Amino acid sequence: MPDGSPSQQRSGWAPAIGAYLIWGFLPLYLILVRAVPAFEFVAWRIIWTLPICLVIVAIRGQRPDVRAAFADRRALGWLALSSALIGVNWLVYVWAIQNGQVYAASLGYYINPLINVLLGTLLLGERLTRAQWVAVGIAGVGVAMLIDSAFSTLWISLTLAVTFGSYGLVRKRVTVGALPGLTIESALLLIPSLALAGWYAATRGSAFFVSPALSAAIILGGFVTAIPLLLFAIAARRMPYSTLGFFQFLAPSIVFVLGLTVFEQPLQPAQAACFAFIWLAAAIFVWDLVRRSRAAS
Repeated sequence: MPDGSPSQQRSGWAPAIGAYLIWGFLPLYLILVRAVPAFEFVAWRIIWTLPICLVIVAIRGQRPDVRAAFADRRALGWLALSSALIGVNWLVYVWAIQNGQVYAASLGYYINPLINVLLGTLLLGERLTRAQWVAVGIAGVGVAMLIDSAFSTLWISLTLAVTFGSYGLVRKRVTVGALPGLTIESALLLIPSLALAGWYAATRGSAFFVSPALSAAIILGGFVTAIPLLLFAIAARRMPYSTLGFFQFLAPSIVFVLGLTVFEQPLQPAQAACFAFIWLAAAIFVWDLVRRSRAAS
């Protein structure tokens, strides 16, 4: 639980901003590895995330947490499900960026907080405030605008939002910290990832051995996976989740700007209208968080 003192909570701002800045600028990193097929890259990302996690786990003295989670069959079952969800999420995100669907990826993470609210209502028995229902309704209208003109990319946004929202819901049910959990998830995905990387090496040639520069860029994928999750875990311990929600919209906003500038992607009228509705829903969502946080203090 985060400490209630204002100074302790403010100390969580830097790691929170750091995590979401890394996630926001992730498309720029993916430019470095755009020559690697999405499936192969996600496999290498998992392969290199595991040793980095193990080193950080050792430094932070969390090896007992990892061993305890491995010994708990129930926790291991939930983490197997969460590893599948995050694997699908990573794959769809990488594929979307590689195939020029930057706006669809951005939209997915704008929708994600609202998906979290719906999942909490439907599966955890949480109750929505009137403002939250309004925000969900407005977001639904925005998404519906894409059904006609951008239906072919709507699946990207919804898959990203639902898989990451479900991932958070599953992780909520298991009492394993973010870093030990990611370590176990990476370990559970290691064998299929090695098999996939081996298949690419045998049939198409491994991207990892194309050049030292590309190899280094692929290894970097482990760091850009583990580091922001560690920063996020630090922030979550120091500040209330309601406050942390403010920062959740930073990453998709950066991705949206990158789509307009670096990737120079045309913004269709339906997409622009959808983003306008999503931004309005996000503003109502954040306003409600502020209002309820002040009322509780």
